Amino acid sequence: QVQLVESGGGLVQPGGSLRLSCAASGFPFSRSAMSWYRQVQGKAREFVARIAIGGSTNYADSVKGRFTISRDNAKNTLSLQMSSLKPEDTAVYFCRNDLNYWGQGTQVTVSS
Repeated sequence: QVQLVESGGGLVQPGGSLRLSCAASGFPFSRSAMSWYRQVQGKAREFVARIAIGGSTNYADSVKGRFTISRDNAKNTLSLQMSSLKPEDTAVYFCRNDLNYWGQGTQVTVSS
């Protein structure tokens, strides 16, 4: 019943911006900390950002100052606003809840 569905990925040039969304259902979203992770094929899944129940946030050093995580509890959605994108940001991006459920991922490709 738990479902996490990412959207918003695509191809963007270096320096560009994208906004990812995660639609959540089947669990008490407003009482769950939420995170974004990313993964390159053949490598380990990497932490990107986390937002707590009360709204406090933390970020990986590699994205700090460029990415912003947010949540809309009324709509059960999690977002990741990405700016100043770099080729090394290319990955599949996943949302995750504090019960360790994962979405299917959305592909972000940063290339000229």
